[in-house]
Amino acid sequence: MASQSSIIASTPFFSVIIAVYNGWEALDACLQSLAQQSKAPGFEVILVDDGSAEPAPASIHDWGNYCPLITIRQSHAGVSAARNRGAQDSSGAILLFADADSRFQPNCMETLAFTIANSPQHSSFQLRLTGDCSTLVGRVEELRLTTLLDHLLQPDGTLRYLNTAGFAIRRTQVNVEAGIFYTKAIRGEDTLLLAGLIQRGQLPLLVTGAVVQHETPFSLWDSLRKEVRSAYLEMSTYKIIGSKGVKFQVSHRERLQMLRFMWTVSKRPTIGRSAWFILVIRQLLRLVVHLGCRIART
Repeated sequence: MASQSSIIASTPFFSVIIAVYNGWEALDACLQSLAQQSKAPGFEVILVDDGSAEPAPASIHDWGNYCPLITIRQSHAGVSAARNRGAQDSSGAILLFADADSRFQPNCMETLAFTIANSPQHSSFQLRLTGDCSTLVGRVEELRLTTLLDHLLQPDGTLRYLNTAGFAIRRTQVNVEAGIFYTKAIRGEDTLLLAGLIQRGQLPLLVTGAVVQHETPFSLWDSLRKEVRSAYLEMSTYKIIGSKGVKFQVSHRERLQMLRFMWTVSKRPTIGRSAWFILVIRQLLRLVVHLGCRIART
């Protein structure tokens, strides 16, 4: 079942696709950031409710007074299926994926549109993600994202990393009807999409001026539990990526280099040493889970 806002426009440049599952409070702030975009090209927002316990409240639908908003409610099928459904119901030339806890900076879409128009050789684009440094968990996220950007940025400006909290791709480069995301991937679906792009020699171009703050509305304990759960669930996805012959995991030497870089960045007063220690604990938990799964399979 889908509903559409009263704002009707010509074919939009962007289709912003957001899958949500019981995250209405976070989504409200995300939609506000989209409504406040300056000099943005035409865009629509496709909101896919993936079987939340309660349907979207009136405050969510009210954002349709500020930007074209299509809401779709479906039975719970997972984030990949929800994003595929949103893409199938969209009409924009550029598919822009975001999470409910993404916060677009005011000039984000203007900058992204400019980069896309001037980069015809690139098919996909990774927006620059940042963390909310007002909280400890947010500072950990900022340190993680800064480290990944430094380590995985290629000399030509592309990035060996993909995060659907802020990722755009040309509609002509994907089979929308068949589905962009593999629906059996419970976690790591964006990494699986990246593996396909690597095989095609089409790494996403990093758009440094298009900034999205990725909120992390968890307590420290909840964030650690989420890390363990994610590490376990993504193992099956990594097996699929491995079968494609795509190298995506870093070596032990690279991990040490990243740890040293993280330590240097954590000197910044906006981040702090505590973020480094927590991020190291998170990575150790992830390694323990991966090692345990390998042992269990033997």
